[in-house]
This record gives sequence, structure tokens and C-alpha cells, in this order.
Amino acid sequence: MSAHNATRTILVTGVNGQVGYELARTLQGLGTVVAVDRARLDLSNPDQIRAVVRDVRPALIVNPAAYTAVDKAEQEFDLAMRINGEAPGVLAEEAKKLGAALIHYSTDYVFNGEKDGAYVEDDPTDPQNAYGRSKLAGEQAIAASGANHLVLRTSWVYGTRGKNFLLTMLRLGAERPELKVVADQFGAPTWCNTIATLSAHLSAQAFAAEDSAKWWSERSGVYHLCAGDATSWHGFASAIFELADLPNKPNTLPIPAADYPTPAARPANSRMSNEKLARVFGVAAPHWRDALKLCLTDGFPKSPAARS
Repeated sequence: MSAHNATRTILVTGVNGQVGYELARTLQGLGTVVAVDRARLDLSNPDQIRAVVRDVRPALIVNPAAYTAVDKAEQEFDLAMRINGEAPGVLAEEAKKLGAALIHYSTDYVFNGEKDGAYVEDDPTDPQNAYGRSKLAGEQAIAASGANHLVLRTSWVYGTRGKNFLLTMLRLGAERPELKVVADQFGAPTWCNTIATLSAHLSAQAFAAEDSAKWWSERSGVYHLCAGDATSWHGFASAIFELADLPNKPNTLPIPAADYPTPAARPANSRMSNEKLARVFGVAAPHWRDALKLCLTDGFPKSPAARS
């Protein structure tokens, strides 16, 4: 790390979450990473947000922390709004006061899912559930702040930690001979490591720019960052069982979403185009299947027996 890098601080929220855990590692080398958990920085507490940012004085704030319980948000909308809708605005306001920048993560759920093709960044938003509404409010609060920012919308995030579709399927697949999985909702399963790695690339570009203020003013805005191509939940589950090292592989039956009702409505089409990300930054996410294979091969901690 250069002497210049050593004096630069990057604040990462939600370090115990899927994306936050990876970011705390991928951003090393770009500066001094201060990675905080909810105990240190509770996004439902605006005063605490301000106090921590003013204490750390980061050059860059990276905010993967969020209220992510999609179905529960239908009952806890006020809490979801505080964390997903209001907190990003507070982070952005504090970033602007410091002359810092903010990288924030949003979701495919800001769209209604009725478009035929892949969504682009300036397609009309129309969230169909409380979680999506709270995340859209966060995007709008950041834009209104006037802070330098990148809002990165992603989809179907999974990894080897926390609660996600991959871990649920691996658990259920080990317990049951047959699983019914929704086959008429489409999106890009995105490995949290992909999100963190590309975020580090974007951050490195920003820090390397000869005129940082100009770099940010020309690039601030919303971008889609998800794995390449798309599949259904059933297609994702089938690939998991095909690629995972399981003693017995369950049979997966495709079902319509109508057969698996949930408190929160899900969009039928969550496909998002990464074209703007590639055009502006020259980076591309791997195909969802390639990333899944890498996650299943290298993502999980190896047991001592497997290492020997």
C-alpha cells in the first residue's frame, strides 16, 4: 500500500452480511478499511450514523448493509424504511459534507417485473412490495443529497454466509429427495464475491483518477451490477444440484409462483442489463453459472480433511 493509500479511509457497513464480509477483504489495499457491524453502526439510528461517519472521516463510504427480510418488510415497513430508505440519505449527506463519495447497493425489486426484456437503469421504477419501495426511497434520498455516489442495483444475491437461496437449497437438498421450485420468475443469481470484486474495481478507478472530483461528477448515478445472463429459480436450483458435491441429488420439480404464495409479491422478470456498467467502467460480471461453479468450488471453507 502506498503512503497515499495508507492515509485514505474507507468505511464499510454491514461487515457481517454477505456482501459486507467480502467488501472488507476486496477493498484492502485501496486504503485503510474500517468495517463496522450493526453494533457499531445501526442504520436505524440516524444520530449514530452521523457520529460514526464524522469520527471515521472516510474518503469513501461503501454501504451494503440493509434490511433484507423481503416478506417481513410487509409488516415492518417503518423499520425497513428507516434502514433502506432514510439511512442511505443520511450517509450521502455526511459524505457530501466531508467531500467523500458513497457506493450503495439497491435491488431488482424497484421494478414491477412486467417488462419483456432486460431492465435498463432509466426504465420506470414501480416496486411491488414494501422492501422494493424502501430500497427505491434510498436511491432517491441519495440522488437528492447531491453527494458523489454510485448506486449499484443487483439481484438474487447468494454466498456461503447468512441466509440465501444457495444455502437453503443445499440444506433442503440434503434432507429431501424432491423439491418444488418456482420456474416462472427470472433473474440473475449474483455471487456476493462478484459484487465485492467489481465494487473494488470501481473504487480503484475513482481513487486513481487524476481529477477525482471530475471522475465522480461524470459518473455519479445508478448502475446495474449483476451476473451475466439469467435463469429461473428452478434453473438456479437445478444448477446448484448439478454442480454441488452432494451424496444424493434431489429431483427438482418446476412450479408456478402462484403455487408458492409469499407475503411480498416478487417480480416475474428481474433481468437487468449490465451494458451501462461495461460501457462506463469497462468491467463485466461473469456468467451466473460460472460464478456459481466458482463459489461451490472455492467459496466454502475447506475442512481440515479436505485440505490434507
